[in-house]
Amino acid sequence: MEKSERLERGLFLLKCLTLAYILTAVLLALLALLVYRFNLSEKLVSLIIIAIYVGTTFFGGWMAGKRLQKRKFLWGLLVGSLYFLVLVVLSLIVNRSFQDVAVNFFTILALCAGGGMLGGMFS
Repeated sequence: MEKSERLERGLFLLKCLTLAYILTAVLLALLALLVYRFNLSEKLVSLIIIAIYVGTTFFGGWMAGKRLQKRKFLWGLLVGSLYFLVLVVLSLIVNRSFQDVAVNFFTILALCAGGGMLGGMFS
């Protein structure tokens, strides 16, 4: 594999990840509006946030698999894992403690990585 091809794949994965985070921001803003408007329960909001994580990583994995064609599930898994990694880093920066991240660490990792991998498989 040539160096330019690796760079192109890396940039495309970054694009998939960026689009997944833009979609996440839009959906979370919509969720905030719904919480404000309808006073949704905490349990329902948590379920919707999980659905947003899975849905956006599915979208990112689907995009990666559609473009890269070979080993689609691995590219989707990589997008989902990178999504989770960025999510953890941002949480650590904002909260300045590992305690909030550690509570559901493996569950969210499995959901993000699994969502991305499914997106890659279905592309």
